[in-house]
Amino acid sequence: MSGMKRAILIHPDPRLKKVCPSVEELSDEVRQLASDMLETMYDAPGIGLAAPQVGVMQRLIVLDCVKEEGAEPRPMVMLNPEITAASEELNIYEEGCLSIPDQYAEVTRPAEVEVSWLDLDGTGKKAGFDGLWATCVQHEIDHLDGKLFIDYLKPMKRQMITRKMVKLKREQARS
Repeated sequence: MSGMKRAILIHPDPRLKKVCPSVEELSDEVRQLASDMLETMYDAPGIGLAAPQVGVMQRLIVLDCVKEEGAEPRPMVMLNPEITAASEELNIYEEGCLSIPDQYAEVTRPAEVEVSWLDLDGTGKKAGFDGLWATCVQHEIDHLDGKLFIDYLKPMKRQMITRKMVKLKREQARS
């Protein structure tokens, strides 16, 4: 199933602040959405994308944190992902977001997490993630709960980034 690129919502957009309901049914629409999201993510280019970022209010994320030149991509699709365990040890990563283009900030999150989810066949999966994968999966699951990485920042920095995004959206609307 080949995917088509979808438009990525830019913050501030009310849809990015909403909690998404679970995916109740594995339909062809859900499979197509996952395919479109992978296409959109790779094209952006990004390492993760959540359904609300393309305007679909469902608990579905895609990620692929393989960045080495020539390395085999490892696309993952997660339906209804849930963090079931998190390490006490923390990691700080400079995060960015496709819905907040060209803005980066350091965010502290658990260094390792265990996640359970359904794959596109409806099979229950569970895996541990660390490093960049752990940061990415937490960032994407946050999207499903209406939370953005800038919500972890101090109010002044968050407002500054939000103002830049408002300005960017105005410029895009004009062009």
